[in-house]
Amino acid sequence: MTTTFVDLSIFLENDVLSDPPPLAPHIEYQTHKDTVKEFTQLLPGTHEDDFPEGEAAAAEWVRLTTHSGTHLDAPWHFHSTMDAKLGGSRPSITIDQVPLDWCFKPGVKLDFRHLPDGHVVSAAEVDAELARIGHALAPLDIVVVNTRAGSRYGHNDYVNAGCGMGYEATMYLLERGVRLTGTDAWSWDAPFSYTAKKFAETGDKSLLWEGHKAGRDIGYCHLEKLHNLEALPPHGFYISCFPHKIRAASAGWTRAVAIFDERLQAAR
Repeated sequence: MTTTFVDLSIFLENDVLSDPPPLAPHIEYQTHKDTVKEFTQLLPGTHEDDFPEGEAAAAEWVRLTTHSGTHLDAPWHFHSTMDAKLGGSRPSITIDQVPLDWCFKPGVKLDFRHLPDGHVVSAAEVDAELARIGHALAPLDIVVVNTRAGSRYGHNDYVNAGCGMGYEATMYLLERGVRLTGTDAWSWDAPFSYTAKKFAETGDKSLLWEGHKAGRDIGYCHLEKLHNLEALPPHGFYISCFPHKIRAASAGWTRAVAIFDERLQAAR
């Protein structure tokens, strides 16, 4: 019996537009020779020529936000309170408080690649896609959304590509016990450029970050900037997406992975 892993994460890297430029990560690479002087300070009494071939350790300095690369957003990112519809608002949990049980569960993929950029997915469209793939949601299923944005990673239009999940579509999932979702787009919501245009035309405040703000009513997490979702079937796999443990933070980086293993499926 074999286990197959499918990487669902993008790189943290320079020179690939995965965020608006002010939010882009920056990595400074140090070679083995660059760090020799540092090692002589860490190991008093040593000299540069004491190290084999004059080499110490390769290392990197990284400047990034907790939302750089593939990451898991905590309810604290969306709003200061959560669970208004589950007995009353309470303080939103931060990334170090997210139950680990949420982060290793059966995965379900909704394929919305045919929907245009900026489209806001409705509850009816989620229901129709679940019917098409023949899946009934179970509590704590991890639901990931395959959008057109996945094919645009590495291109200048990535941030503005893909459909988004609206309030009612998000609540459809949360009301059925889902607590962790994900998208291959830059944001769970529709790209900001489309939302800004609709807001300018209508003045409708409910359009602003509506999918994220569903967390005020039922707290949940979502993965953003996933990749390679087109390699997944609609279901029949687990997703592992444990976030980095950052004290009181709104998000944490994760190496999201799909796992295909018959033993996991049999244990459900």
